[in-house]
Amino acid sequence: MHLLWWLMVGHALADFVLQSGAMAIGKSPHHVGAPGEPPWYYWLTSHALIHGGVVGIVTESAGLGVAEFIAHWLIDIGKCEHYYGFNTDQAFHLGCKLIWIVIVLKS
Repeated sequence: MHLLWWLMVGHALADFVLQSGAMAIGKSPHHVGAPGEPPWYYWLTSHALIHGGVVGIVTESAGLGVAEFIAHWLIDIGKCEHYYGFNTDQAFHLGCKLIWIVIVLKS
C-alpha cells in the first residue's frame, strides 16, 4: 500500500506542481507557440520524462520509469487530441500505477 501512496504523491507533484502553465499548454500539438518557443513535443517529452523519473525513483526500477515515460506520453497525447477528457486521463494514469505495483510485487 505504501508503494501506491508514493506513486500517487509523485504523480500529483509531477502533474500539478512540476508542470508549469507553459508546459501544460505547450505540450499540445495544437498549440502554436511564439517564435523561438520549444515545439510541443519538447514540452510533452519533458513532462513525460519527469513522470518516468518519479516512477523510476519510487519503484527503484529504471525499466518501470521508461514504461511510465512511454505510457504518460501516449496518454497525454490522447488527451491533447481530445479523445478523452481530464478525468479519463487521470484514470489511465492511475491504472498505470496499479500495473507498476503488480510488476514490482511479482518481481
